[in-house]
Amino acid sequence: MAIAGVPAPSPDEPPLSARRERTRERLLDAAFDVFSRLGVHAASIETICDAAGFTRGAFYSNFASKEELLLALVDRHMRAHLASLEATVDELGDSVVDDHGVRPDALRTVVAAVLGDRDDQRRWHLVQTEFELMALRDPQIGAQYNEQQERIRQELLDALGRVLARLGLRFVIPEPEAVDILVGTYVFGVQQGFLAGGQEADDGGAAALLGPLTQLLVTEA
Repeated sequence: MAIAGVPAPSPDEPPLSARRERTRERLLDAAFDVFSRLGVHAASIETICDAAGFTRGAFYSNFASKEELLLALVDRHMRAHLASLEATVDELGDSVVDDHGVRPDALRTVVAAVLGDRDDQRRWHLVQTEFELMALRDPQIGAQYNEQQERIRQELLDALGRVLARLGLRFVIPEPEAVDILVGTYVFGVQQGFLAGGQEADDGGAAALLGPLTQLLVTEA
C-alpha cells in the first residue's frame, strides 16, 4: 500500500528485495530512535544514516526526504497497532464479552497489547506529537498528514468492524463517530498516563477511560 505523499508502485513493479526491505527497516528503526531523542526537526538525515550504519545514498534510494521517512514510520507504527489489536482479540476469543458486555479486564489486555512497551510508547508519543505540530505549521506536510490519517482511520474502521462482527457486537452510534471518540480518548489517556509520571500508561490512562466508554458505545448485534 502506498504511503501518503509517496507515489504508488506500478502493479508490474517487482516487490522490494529482501536486502532493500532490511535496509528500509533499519532506517526506520534508526529514525524512530533519533527522532525520539533529538526531535524530528533537529534530527538530520546524516544522523539517521549514521545510526542505521548506512550512507546517504542508501537513504535516498529508499526515501526522497526526511518527511517521507516520517510518514513511512507513522504508517508502520499504526499498522503494527492494528495487527496487535486483531491478534489479541483472536487470542481472547469469546472471553472478551460476558452477560454485562465487554469485560473491563479483557479490554485492559487488549489496550496493553496495543500500547506495547511503555518506553517505546512514550518515545512514539513524542514523535507523533511533533509530527502533528509540523502538520499544523506546514500546509504541505499538513495535507500529507491528513491524507495518511484518513487512510489509517479507514483501516481502523475496517479492523474494528471485523473484530466486533466476530464477537457479535456493534456500535450504538455510527462507526466513524464511535471510532473518533475511542481514538481521541485513547490518545488523551496515554498522554495523561505519561504526564502523571510513574504510572503505567495502560493502567492509569487509556484503559481506565476506555473501559466505561466502551460499555456505552458497544452493544450486542
